[in-house]
Amino acid sequence: MDIIYLHDLKVDCVIGVWDWERKIKQTITIDLDMGFDIRKAAASDALEDTLSYKDVSKRVEAFVKDSGFHLVEKLAEEIAGILLNEFEIKWCRVKINKFGAVRGAGDVGVLIERGTQ
Repeated sequence: MDIIYLHDLKVDCVIGVWDWERKIKQTITIDLDMGFDIRKAAASDALEDTLSYKDVSKRVEAFVKDSGFHLVEKLAEEIAGILLNEFEIKWCRVKINKFGAVRGAGDVGVLIERGTQ
């Protein structure tokens, strides 16, 4: 399976379970890997034959900014649902990094895979 990816998408959002987290916006980083057959686009060299990572990034960014979930697990699941239901992909990997959630850890978050490879 071919993979189109979009990594290091930074989005400010309300995310977290603690009272203080519900009052601020935090920056999370999202990595997306999306299973998509690129053969048609490779043959035609036409944008309309591929998955537009610009369209994906705009949709995901808008969703995350307006979300307000408590858990990154819920956010990752919802993003995966958007990718599978609104774009022509069969599989996705969604990684969300919530920097600073654990003192002393550089990275912390979730990584999920949904769909079929």
